[in-house]
Amino acid sequence: MQSADVKIVDTITKLDQSHVGQVVIAGSHGGLYAGYCAAKGHVLAVILNDAGVGLDQAGIGSLEYLDELAIAAATADHDSCRIGNGTDMAAHGMVSHVNRHAEALGCRPGDRVADCARKMLAATPSTLPVPARGESRHTERNGDGLPRIVVMDSLSLVSPEDEGAILIAASHGALLGEKRETGLPVNVLAGVFCDAGVGKDDAGISRLAPLDERGIAAVTVSAESARIGDGDSVYETGLLSHLNRTAEALGATPGMTTRAFVDLVSKRAAPK
Repeated sequence: MQSADVKIVDTITKLDQSHVGQVVIAGSHGGLYAGYCAAKGHVLAVILNDAGVGLDQAGIGSLEYLDELAIAAATADHDSCRIGNGTDMAAHGMVSHVNRHAEALGCRPGDRVADCARKMLAATPSTLPVPARGESRHTERNGDGLPRIVVMDSLSLVSPEDEGAILIAASHGALLGEKRETGLPVNVLAGVFCDAGVGKDDAGISRLAPLDERGIAAVTVSAESARIGDGDSVYETGLLSHLNRTAEALGATPGMTTRAFVDLVSKRAAPK
């Protein structure tokens, strides 16, 4: 195995062999799904974004989960660095929360992310097995002449078959590395994401404007209304916080429920 170093990525969902046994600073939110991806990637330790913490502290849900797997983990304050941008996290991020394994290595809230990552190099690699995760995407509606509704815990689970669907993705609403081409890999009818507390430079909602240019109605739900990384929560309890012009033109408004937004899009798309 290669010696431990600090690696920087925009998303924890795209790890490869080069990240095994490394300390990873990732622009992803700190929810359970992101923690699962870090554990499956066999990282030595990880620093994620706290995504505004939000409902049920979902934005830092990975910390306890990774503690149980003996993996040191911390989150960066979403107001100190741009979510979806690992480079900005490493350069400007300030630690907001740490788990017990990270604390044992000397990591503390208020540390610079870069300093915390260096402390994590002293971690002992975990040898615990990573439990299999249940279904992370499902089709909520498929038929009746109405658009398909696809619900997923992470946008990394999107597939070509989702084209033309209404997409409920519990990922943050940020572009990855501020690259406009990362807005969405397929052309959907509408997309719902989490605002991740919005954060530095409005990064948590930066996906919305580029999707406008493609005619995709895109909205975010408040981090306080739904659990980031939990697609069912975004669908069931999400309240719209920000929307692009295409969504506004359909009649969507802040405060509207995700279900009401889905109904609005469905009615507009229904055959006359």
